[in-house]
Amino acid sequence: MFVMIAVPAGITLHTVRIPATFQIQSANPTPHGYTWSLLLFIVPILVIGCWFLPLGGVKIPQSAFWRTLLILLPIGFGLDFFFAERFLYFRNPGATLGISAPALGKWVPIEEYIFYFTGFIAVLLIYVWLDEFWLRAYNVQDYPTEARRVDRLLKFHPTSLIVGLLLIAFAVVYKKFFSSDSGGFPGYFTFLVLTALVPAASFFPEARRFINWRALSLTLFMITLVSLFWEATLAVPYGWWGYQHRQMMGLSIGAWWGLPIEAVCVWVAVTYATVIVFEVVKVWHASGKPARQAFLGVPPPSGGLAHIDSPSQSSLLRGNFRARKPSPSAVGKGE
Repeated sequence: MFVMIAVPAGITLHTVRIPATFQIQSANPTPHGYTWSLLLFIVPILVIGCWFLPLGGVKIPQSAFWRTLLILLPIGFGLDFFFAERFLYFRNPGATLGISAPALGKWVPIEEYIFYFTGFIAVLLIYVWLDEFWLRAYNVQDYPTEARRVDRLLKFHPTSLIVGLLLIAFAVVYKKFFSSDSGGFPGYFTFLVLTALVPAASFFPEARRFINWRALSLTLFMITLVSLFWEATLAVPYGWWGYQHRQMMGLSIGAWWGLPIEAVCVWVAVTYATVIVFEVVKVWHASGKPARQAFLGVPPPSGGLAHIDSPSQSSLLRGNFRARKPSPSAVGKGE
């Protein structure tokens, strides 16, 4: 679905040889525009999480959901904290609340951290909603049984590594020989490829049969559509944020105010990585195995409780301990 729309759209955009100019007559044309635009993620989160999922009787796998966020949110926050000064700039402070958040080199608007926090939640909720409701016929029917059949989750996928390295090599070659600004390095594109590459190269062989690919495709389409509306019509032309060209590949979309291709790729990488990580964590929980056994295939040593680290097993053991705890009256009778 995504490719079906992206290819003709790309061909059409490429026909624009002389992009239109854009003149802003006001020093602050979009008061708090970036702040209000966060509703593009917040409203779907509230509607899906508080209305659609309960209405459809869909239960979110809470433990897998929040563990996935704990794994992925540091990536989004790390992008802002470590690389915001290298990859981005923010020339319109009037579009924000004016509250700065810490980042290396130069602080960033607080909206940046909210952007990634709500973005990851929105991706997960949309995928769960599609997977468990609209496209439920295409997910794994007996998930726990299939999860227990997995010998180990951590398996190297060489194809993902090769594709990732080829993409990075292409970005470097294009930057040096075809870009109008050959200086610098395509750092942002490299970061995005690694974001998608690491989960795929580590877990794809086992994760792929648990992924609802139709749900993933539709999630990718929806998130990318929102992202492009956000970037091409609002953020870039009105200066909410911009991109440091020395850290970009140099391949841009002139019809969208010179929007770099990285802006199109960012939520593709985020959605792909999010779904893989979510399904991997979900399989681990559904299998009931300790983490070492689930991920590495190492069976737990017999006769010990210290090695039991599966959430489901630990809760079951706590339940057994509570059930076996003698009551005071029973102790008295024994005495």
